[in-house]
Amino acid sequence: MKVRRPTTSQLAAIADGLGMAMTSEDIDFFAAAIEPCCLAYDALQLMPDDLPVVSYPRTPGYFPGPEENPHNAWYVKTTIPGAASGKLAGKTIALKDNICLAGVPMMNGASALEGYVPEIDATVVTRILDAGGTIVGKVQCEYYCYSGNSHTSAKGPVHNPRKMGYSAGGSSSGSAAVVAAGEVDMSLGCDQAGSIRIPASFCGVYGMKPTHGLVPYTGIIGIDPVIDHVGPMTASVADNALLLEVLAGADSYDPRQYAPIVRSYTEALGRGADGLRIAIVTEGFGHPQSDPAVDATVRQGAALFAELGAVVSEVSIPLHRLGPAIWSPIGFEGAIALMMKANGFPAGTGGLYIPSLAEAHAAWRQHADELPDTVKVGLLVGEYFQTAYRGRYYGKARNLLPRLRAAYDAVLADFDLLLMPTLPVTASPLPGPENERSWALERSFEVLANTCPFDATHHPALSLPCGMADGLPVGLMLVAKHYGEMAIYRAAHAFEQASDWKTL
Repeated sequence: MKVRRPTTSQLAAIADGLGMAMTSEDIDFFAAAIEPCCLAYDALQLMPDDLPVVSYPRTPGYFPGPEENPHNAWYVKTTIPGAASGKLAGKTIALKDNICLAGVPMMNGASALEGYVPEIDATVVTRILDAGGTIVGKVQCEYYCYSGNSHTSAKGPVHNPRKMGYSAGGSSSGSAAVVAAGEVDMSLGCDQAGSIRIPASFCGVYGMKPTHGLVPYTGIIGIDPVIDHVGPMTASVADNALLLEVLAGADSYDPRQYAPIVRSYTEALGRGADGLRIAIVTEGFGHPQSDPAVDATVRQGAALFAELGAVVSEVSIPLHRLGPAIWSPIGFEGAIALMMKANGFPAGTGGLYIPSLAEAHAAWRQHADELPDTVKVGLLVGEYFQTAYRGRYYGKARNLLPRLRAAYDAVLADFDLLLMPTLPVTASPLPGPENERSWALERSFEVLANTCPFDATHHPALSLPCGMADGLPVGLMLVAKHYGEMAIYRAAHAFEQASDWKTL
């Protein structure tokens, strides 16, 4: 079967878009000149896509009604049992709906992708099933995973199980909600600016953004490989460590990985906090949007660590306040160039390409008017700075990453952990018709101040619930050296065992 050849009018339009002035004779010349190139595509058309083999039988599942989905957190429910035994035997796991699960619908929160069914399992899916876990469905996420709130999904807002009508956080909104509601033991979220830790903080669960590349991202829709992370969200520290133990490790497909250092994370449990050196980061508190009750609750959490024997000191990292500025060109321009224009699979980055997903993702151009304001802001900002400044600020941000990383590493040379609020605020009400568009947009981006810098610098970071403010959970974030997840789990487990965060 031959691939379609371009018509002369298509070639003329392409040439014009590339700034080439061509006569009709030029067009006829190049129509003939590209024929040998097209023959290579003809040969490729006859070859297999060479995708990973899918194991474990499954059904497409079903879309649950309101009686089964009170928080609107589920997209598809199914049951896919894994191996007969393993570390995750008896555990139920939900997947964020940007993770490929073969034979089961996936829409990444987007009307533009609705109806797509992947033909492969993401590497993390295979690892869960090989370890005996049971995957019970896909859960809602924000439209293209591009919001810190939980109101932009094409399937409607996700409600916080701790307080109906309030945000569950984004973009891994459903992942946090089903864990907080007790509907699953574990879930997977993805994090480019805080999308694991934000909903974990809002919903009062444990959310780990591992060291960049520790968990393979193969088979997951990303935003920019520089900031793509996937990790566990659970109701307990023990389950979080257990799931990371299953997920972590090298994967030949993923170019985000560079000799990941894997540990037995459950061995960190029960070791207590005595002797841990914890640095309270001054600049993590007192943001313009910070709720004083959140800051106070996190400081109480720091005091509890001191009571548990940790050595707790306050340090200043001035560059932390500029972390969001360094992240922004990557989050805006990178998303435009890679997630949108390249349809999620940019050339030159290596890794596993999923042709059917790239083709389906390209439909966003026909659905541009349906994009939520969060995505439109990202598109407009990214496109403007790419065209007006030719990528200057994306490059500058990438060049400044080592400086930001070094600022954190300088403190982590003397301390085991950094401590600060995960978010400056607790969950806000979901936007309603009475709210202006600008209000809803602000709720999506106001929460990134402490989370997004560590996506850019690749340090592992976990949000743990440390108390309540006005009846809503408050998250405390612990950050460690690269591949320092053991120290995080040690501290988080000691905190969890010493207190009931709901009463703090």
